[in-house]
Amino acid sequence: MSNLRVSQLGIYPVKSLGGISLQQSAVERFGLRNDRRWMVVDDRDRYLTQREQSRMCLIQPEPLANGLRLSAPGMDELEIAHTTQMPTREVRVWDDRVTALDCGDTAANWLSRFLSIDCRLVYFPDDGQRAVDPAYAQAGDITAFSDGFPILLITQASLDDLNSRLKEPVTMGRFRPNLIIDGSEAYAEDHWKRLRIGDLTLRVVKPCSRCIIPTIDPATGERRADAEPLRTLAGYRMREHKIFFGQNVIADGKGRLEVGQPVEVLD
Repeated sequence: MSNLRVSQLGIYPVKSLGGISLQQSAVERFGLRNDRRWMVVDDRDRYLTQREQSRMCLIQPEPLANGLRLSAPGMDELEIAHTTQMPTREVRVWDDRVTALDCGDTAANWLSRFLSIDCRLVYFPDDGQRAVDPAYAQAGDITAFSDGFPILLITQASLDDLNSRLKEPVTMGRFRPNLIIDGSEAYAEDHWKRLRIGDLTLRVVKPCSRCIIPTIDPATGERRADAEPLRTLAGYRMREHKIFFGQNVIADGKGRLEVGQPVEVLD
């Protein structure tokens, strides 16, 4: 019998802002419910991330029944309602242009004040369509404001192996995964193709290449001058000039994930 179990679940409601640890989550058409449904854009309607604004990680989002709550050091909490009547604007995430709902001037002013840059908050509509890279996906596979795929998976053993090589261990939050699996060997996820968790079947479709975000401490928003943990990862997880850690995953259909669920490797 497999010892593989779901050990942690996480979502990041606003792209590049703080994350939320969950005990269970519905898996819907865009991935885990509320994951990366909001995004901050600059004055050219282009996505903003911690790559440009490391302080974004200090803003903590909380999804509400019909909106979002934001909190940040030195700022009053802000609650934002969203409706289908919000104005639309075309925004850019990587090379994709997406029609999003604008969350209004109050949210824009709050974020602009904290980040010291003109920016706005947008929401990915329920009927939105953003196709996943067809080189790794099937027809109809979609995502919201994630970098490219709806779910990111990392095994606990892979992080443990990385930390055994570091002078100062890092948390899993540096890598912003949605699904953490325990009970495997390190980097076992590199070889998985299909998983079953409860009633869900998940396709493991593409290794995740890493940017500079794991060098940012999510507790302080400060970037490490020594470029760790990427510097260590580059010594054994680099190929074709990219550093890989974790796997991008697509769920077939809808369902639920819960901490403690057994995981079956189908292929």
